[in-house]
Amino acid sequence: MNYHLISIFPEFFQGPLSCGLMGRAVDRGLISYSLINPRDFARDKHRSVDDRPYGGGPGMVMSLDPLIQAVESIPDPGRVLVLSPGGRLFDQTMARELAAEEDLTLVCGRYEGIDARFQQFVPSETVSIGDFVLNGGESGALCLMEAISRLQPSFMGSADSPLEESFSSGLFDHPHYTRPADYKGTMVPEVLLSGDHRKISRWRREQALLATAAFRPDLLAETLLGPEDYSFLQRTSRTKAGRNLYLGLVHYPVLDKRNKTTAVSLTNMDIHDIARVSCSYGLGGFYVITPLQDQQELARTLVKHWREGAGKKANPDRVRAMESVEIAADLRESLTRIEDRCGRPPKLVATSARGQGSMTWKDLRTVLYKEPVFLLLGTGYGLAPEVIQGVNEVLPPLRAGSPYNHLSVRTAAAVTVDRILGEGG
Repeated sequence: MNYHLISIFPEFFQGPLSCGLMGRAVDRGLISYSLINPRDFARDKHRSVDDRPYGGGPGMVMSLDPLIQAVESIPDPGRVLVLSPGGRLFDQTMARELAAEEDLTLVCGRYEGIDARFQQFVPSETVSIGDFVLNGGESGALCLMEAISRLQPSFMGSADSPLEESFSSGLFDHPHYTRPADYKGTMVPEVLLSGDHRKISRWRREQALLATAAFRPDLLAETLLGPEDYSFLQRTSRTKAGRNLYLGLVHYPVLDKRNKTTAVSLTNMDIHDIARVSCSYGLGGFYVITPLQDQQELARTLVKHWREGAGKKANPDRVRAMESVEIAADLRESLTRIEDRCGRPPKLVATSARGQGSMTWKDLRTVLYKEPVFLLLGTGYGLAPEVIQGVNEVLPPLRAGSPYNHLSVRTAAAVTVDRILGEGG
């Protein structure tokens, strides 16, 4: 593997690439690297590589010509990667993909970034190592190099080592222990001392599942899990954000097709389907909100059929879902019940197919680990303005960039809850 590093601070790499496994890999010829400084291609006496941005604004922008010449000076640049927070997120899958290349050129941006026309002259890809900002691309380039290099044959010394590490299977790594078995009264897990390799392998897999579920549950949805994995996760008690999320299906005040405030009738399918969503994701509860007495009675009849009537024997799974359903006359009644249950008032959040929203999906999930949230779903043509004005936050539309944004409320409920919770529900 040959790396070509384009940076105005080439000395940044000399220390990290001369020690540890990377240093040994360089000495053994498993990897090589060259350092190219764009300043060497600058045309003025000050060796300038940046200039002021068109349109004004703070900071400077890296100029095109020195960077393009730097790339063109490399006989075989291979794939050209530009380190930038706005690029494709680097992960283990991409590391494996890049490990198959013979040459990689890593362009390290500085200042406010690189002139956007760079990719019109140099076929390249933009890569990010995470959702944060660094002083430049050098740190990110080192991360890429280490992740890619350790996948090269013989780099680790053992062919199995890279296969057993974090993210190699899509999960976090399992805990590791070494001697002594008893350190100041704290013992190594007994299974690791048993000599039973099948049990040890299963224990390690389960510990990896637990760590992933606790800190990156989104990865579970991207990993192929076996029957034993699913069985283990189902019977494992773990903190779930979903228990703090309550859904409210609002039938008044909502809008009609003329944008007038109205009350709409409840539907059997909405209650059934949203109840199943609530149960599947382990939500705190599901409130059907209507001020109309006949509609409240209809909802109670439906719920009673499944909880106490013939439906109880016919479909136990549906019974379990319907146990989450509560009927309330208005928002105030729902909020009071949730506050009584949680010991504190919930944050009130609305969904809307209009507008831009005031809170991201990720932010809402973070809130759920700290406090209860009552998420309002509008029937008819959406929640009335007086509801939207009275909430703490509004989520963005599910399809903000689509000219068609008219999902049924039960479909929107399922997509919304999954987008918030995913496998972390």
